[in-house]
Amino acid sequence: MSGLERATNQVVEELAALEFGEPVACVYNPLVYAREPHLAYLRRYGRGHKKALLLGMNPGPFGMAQTGIPFGEVAAARDWLGLEAPVAKPPIEHPKRPIEGFDCARSEVSGRRLWGWCRDRFGSPETFFRDFFIHNYCPLAFMEESGRNLTPDKLPADTRKQLFAICDRYLRRVVDALAPEMVIGVGAFAEARARKSLADHGELTFGRLPHPSPASPAANRGWDTLADQAFAALEL
Repeated sequence: MSGLERATNQVVEELAALEFGEPVACVYNPLVYAREPHLAYLRRYGRGHKKALLLGMNPGPFGMAQTGIPFGEVAAARDWLGLEAPVAKPPIEHPKRPIEGFDCARSEVSGRRLWGWCRDRFGSPETFFRDFFIHNYCPLAFMEESGRNLTPDKLPADTRKQLFAICDRYLRRVVDALAPEMVIGVGAFAEARARKSLADHGELTFGRLPHPSPASPAANRGWDTLADQAFAALEL
């Protein structure tokens, strides 16, 4: 078993002990119900040491929540990464956020932009993953009663403290397994958590990619250009 797989098993066990109250109405852990495609991702692309780890926040409702793959927009995961595997159902499923796995017809814009940029810049997954790996800080997706996505930074303070302690340990184990020289947050939240949780964890350089979310006006004006500029500034 690889270090990444051990890290996955450990974080699943630790997260299972957490309880979430209002405003959280539903919690999805794709490391459990989408375990097969997640492990396929780790085993195919998580081998060896990496130059840089790209760190996202948590699963999006039409990306990793469906496929178990970080930023895992279905078409990108299936057609470029070459990954497709059965996905089960979470124990409690929100009626407005059904888990359809690789049959999900909705496209996650962030994942489409990020993996599309990787494809355009690096050509093949093998070339990209020779030096890079993409991972999420928090494996859980949260929904309010309405079905609206709730990001981890919006959780109540006590809940956030418990969750972040687990996610910090998870990130440190992932870094131990991949031994990157650099950790790049995809967005400000991920960069901040990386800097905090890895402050005393070896000689690491930190950086940031702008988040490809459609909620970002700058990303909507041309995220590929922003990503190219960020990579150039990081000398990658």
